[in-house]
Amino acid sequence: MKRILLPIAAALFIISCQDAPKADKAETAEKQAAATAAGTEFKIDTATSVVGWLGTKPVGQHNGTLKINNGEFTLANGQIAAGKFIIDINSLTDVDMKPGDGKEKIEGHLKSADFFDVAKYPNATFEITKVEALANDTTATHKISGNLTLKDSTKNVTFPAKITVAENTINASANFNIDRTQWGMHYGNDKSLGDKFVRPEVNLQLKIVANKS
Repeated sequence: MKRILLPIAAALFIISCQDAPKADKAETAEKQAAATAAGTEFKIDTATSVVGWLGTKPVGQHNGTLKINNGEFTLANGQIAAGKFIIDINSLTDVDMKPGDGKEKIEGHLKSADFFDVAKYPNATFEITKVEALANDTTATHKISGNLTLKDSTKNVTFPAKITVAENTINASANFNIDRTQWGMHYGNDKSLGDKFVRPEVNLQLKIVANKS
């Protein structure tokens, strides 16, 4: 019996000890001038576009979604040259827990002053500052830089993205980590807390569809 239980216990330990999210780490710098360009405008489809999020701690993880309120890309010479979108933080939803089983608690905590403080800062903003085409990359087509505003802080982040442009539609996706403490979210960021430690790395997954205006 011990021979059976030991491997099971080891497996449960490995599962419960969540590592930081696996993704590219966004490069972070100070706020930069937003990109401007003349070209064709593509409106972001808020019904099909979504921002996914994932946070981890030693004993588990939580993940969910955020909605995009509005936004647009400017296409010039067949490439995205500028753009901006607004994220509705009030729309934050946890998808790994069921209603009545902790879902409301985690959503309320993330919306509180410990994290996003939606009462004061209901929206987040991302505004493109630079777009660079990538060559010989098997997973990304471009490197995107933009000003990300969370709460009352703005930082410039750079991350790889996959962008496809058709006649009437743009599809853009990205998967990267940011350090939430750089936007003033320090809650639980102390390893001495043990199981209550909340890792500073937050994973963001962007899936954006934009249609020609």
